[in-house]
Amino acid sequence: MIIQNGSIFTALGRFLQADVRVENGRIAEIAPAGSLAGEETIDASGRYVTPGFVDIHIHGAAGEDFCDSVDGSTAHVAAMQKYLGSQGVTSFLGTTMAFSEEILNNIFATVKPLIGKEGGGAVLRGINMEGPFFNKSKKGAQAEQYIIDPDWAMFERLFETSGHNIRLLDVAPELPGAPEFIEKASKLCTVSIAHTTATYEQAKTAFAHGASHTTHLFNAMPAFTHRAPGVVGAAADDAAHVEMICDGIHLHPAVIRAAFAMFGPGRVCLISDSMRACGMPNGVYSLGGQTVYMTDGRATLEDGTIAGSATCLAECFRRAVRFGVPLETALRAATIDPAQAVGLFDELGSVTAGKRADLLIMGEALVPEAIFIGGVRQ
Repeated sequence: MIIQNGSIFTALGRFLQADVRVENGRIAEIAPAGSLAGEETIDASGRYVTPGFVDIHIHGAAGEDFCDSVDGSTAHVAAMQKYLGSQGVTSFLGTTMAFSEEILNNIFATVKPLIGKEGGGAVLRGINMEGPFFNKSKKGAQAEQYIIDPDWAMFERLFETSGHNIRLLDVAPELPGAPEFIEKASKLCTVSIAHTTATYEQAKTAFAHGASHTTHLFNAMPAFTHRAPGVVGAAADDAAHVEMICDGIHLHPAVIRAAFAMFGPGRVCLISDSMRACGMPNGVYSLGGQTVYMTDGRATLEDGTIAGSATCLAECFRRAVRFGVPLETALRAATIDPAQAVGLFDELGSVTAGKRADLLIMGEALVPEAIFIGGVRQ
């Protein structure tokens, strides 16, 4: 298959007029626009040819939750994959919540055979272990009864159960033993600061011990102020990447613009943090065993606490652009940067020869007109 005359999004985070040849599920060749020809040709003139979106923090969608894996079935993951693939999300990390080791063990054992499996939509690339090593005072929508201090032996067991497929791990760095825990865990996966009351100094210590990521920046952490910059200030100094939920609910558009200005292109990962209400009508849902009410895209617990989002990453990307983030910067934050953050950039995240043919063709509305996952049109 050849995609001709499109504006392709390169690994440098810029657009280039070029042709793309796809063979055996891979990008076989990038050539000057109009130079390639073949039997199966798609004319992408006037359109963007981009990598598929990469969501490294997603709990659920299409009425399903990744943590429903506790019952041993995988139908819920398949439903998530189908929905995400239809929206242009081609790779994702299934994200857990604060649960007991027994529950997490069941989830990891159930989904392990699905990791990297092709077909049926977006490809599950691994696990984002969000919890249970959090500060209870910043639990957000996490269930308090499961929140504990960092436990290295527990994490080692879960890492083995997952088949070494935990790619992202969240920790509150002010907890007892957290710096030492982070130092060891960072040798196995990306460690992120999350659900925390950490001061600037405590967060700096975490980064010095191997943390490199910050989960849903500004949410579930101390405010960034001029005398107490907290986690946000430390992340600006030291984090390789930070996450932001650009649904317009978790963060004001001005904060989104300011964060991109502070961190610059290349350090921000757009995420959905979506739960099962994503892609669904208004109603009553659940997250981590807690009841969630979703009205017009806003998902909350009964007390009003925001409980994840109900917005797909593809729409978060479009909203970021609408909020004033430059197209190339927002697209990079939904593709290149999340892939780099969790060690997947060698395989995906840009339109580059040798990488997987996870590709989108989009017009000015930034809605995918054609979606390819592993070279297969969805």
